Amino acid sequence: MSSAVQQADAGTAPPRAKAVLATLILVAAVANLPLAVANVALPDIGLAFDASQTQLNLVAVGYSLGLAASVLWLGAVGDRYGRKRMLLIGVVLSLPACLLAAWAPSIQVLIAARIIGGLAAGMAYPTTLSLITALWSGPGRTRSIALWSATGGGISALGPLIAGVLLAHYWWGSVFLVTLPLIAVAIPLTLKVIPAHVNEATEPVDNLGGILSALLVGSAILAINFAAVPNSGTLVLSLSIIALASLIAFVLRQRRAANPLYDLSVAARPIFWVAACAGIIVFGSLMGAMFIGQQFLQNVLGYSTIQAGLAILPAAVFMVLAAPRSAKLVEARGARSTLLLGYVFVLLGFLTMLLLWKEGAAYWSVGLGYAFVGLGVGLAGTPASHSLTGAVPVSRAGMASGTADLQRDLGGAIMQSILGALLTAGYASAINSAIAGSPNADQVTSSVQSQLTKSFASAETIAQQYPQYSDAIIQAAKTSFVEGQDWAYIAGIIAVLLGAVLVALKFPKYEKEKALLAEYHQQDLATQNPPA
Repeated sequence: MSSAVQQADAGTAPPRAKAVLATLILVAAVANLPLAVANVALPDIGLAFDASQTQLNLVAVGYSLGLAASVLWLGAVGDRYGRKRMLLIGVVLSLPACLLAAWAPSIQVLIAARIIGGLAAGMAYPTTLSLITALWSGPGRTRSIALWSATGGGISALGPLIAGVLLAHYWWGSVFLVTLPLIAVAIPLTLKVIPAHVNEATEPVDNLGGILSALLVGSAILAINFAAVPNSGTLVLSLSIIALASLIAFVLRQRRAANPLYDLSVAARPIFWVAACAGIIVFGSLMGAMFIGQQFLQNVLGYSTIQAGLAILPAAVFMVLAAPRSAKLVEARGARSTLLLGYVFVLLGFLTMLLLWKEGAAYWSVGLGYAFVGLGVGLAGTPASHSLTGAVPVSRAGMASGTADLQRDLGGAIMQSILGALLTAGYASAINSAIAGSPNADQVTSSVQSQLTKSFASAETIAQQYPQYSDAIIQAAKTSFVEGQDWAYIAGIIAVLLGAVLVALKFPKYEKEKALLAEYHQQDLATQNPPA
């Protein structure tokens, strides 16, 4: 075998590869860590602001909303005007966003701060994967993406533990300051080790397409969140119309633009679009499970914030352990088999939560549910991201990285929104039934009933105001919360099953996958280097 072929097989890597990869993972941590830190603080935030369950849902999902709405546009801007520059701007902007969240004077300001933080992450996070795609090739790229994917997911899962420790000693806003030390380290490292310019695009950015994509994602996620709110039909309908109109306009724009933000011909490749959909469900399942689970542990099982944070560690551990094996499975057996194996474990996780996470549940059932989900995400995360980067030309690395980020952020936002809306609706339905069946139902005023159905935190406040009924109110709230979360977990199971069917039917098998990737590569080379 010639040395050229050997080098091609081995792939390429940048100088100081370990330092570059460590810096990119650190920047990804700055973007990832805030995703889940709010979850463990939601009960405290609810009490501090007397927030409704929908407002708490928006606090949890706001960061993902900002990230998902901006990631395609800002990823393309980075590809055109400098990925290193976008990394730095995003990391620096994260600083005022986390400070505003920590000292937010109202729940509305807190939600806005979370969205701003997500926008900052939208500048930095997609650039980390596009740089990995541009700087590495061959098996080294697969290993780097596996480490990037597992570490990002693991850091998200560690967020509740760190937040729990902070909440044991400080106020609820302290959880939003966890990224400060990472920001302080990430800025000088980025300046020192990240290359300034790597295979950047020269075409103008489709800014109109970027605006439309932001409108589409933002309005769709907000519509889902407000769907369970009483008397909000007009708002939900308006948001849905905006989302549909933005989708139609975005597709038309991408078909007609000389330099589209999102190349629909590349997106139509089966390896690309199936992997994109599969990843949305996988990563969304992780975020949804952590979002519902953290409230269940504190509200129903009575865990302290530290105990609730510790409870999720099996997810982080199994994600990190599974990622290297996932990379080997992708190389040996293809992305389809690895994705399906991951789906099996995510499904087992949701089934465990649905069947075993009840009042008085032992920790082994909690740890088992999180371990299954973590193992599934660790196995499926690598092929979901790797397939995207392998199916696009390097000049479209921003599109691949933006879609990979959408998997996590749009998946997290959608799954948290759907599961949160179902939790809200299920909880309200159950608490209303409990009130109707109470022997003292005629003594419950409409305002008290409204507070009881608002959220678990509001029910706790009412219990303090009526100590003679305190035990009955808390018990009814716990039972209602479990019923609401069961609605959410059933929806999660349905989503996972649909995703598995999609992968099984539409994602090409190993040999076909290799042939298609080679075909895509030749097509892209021919496009970039047309014959004279």
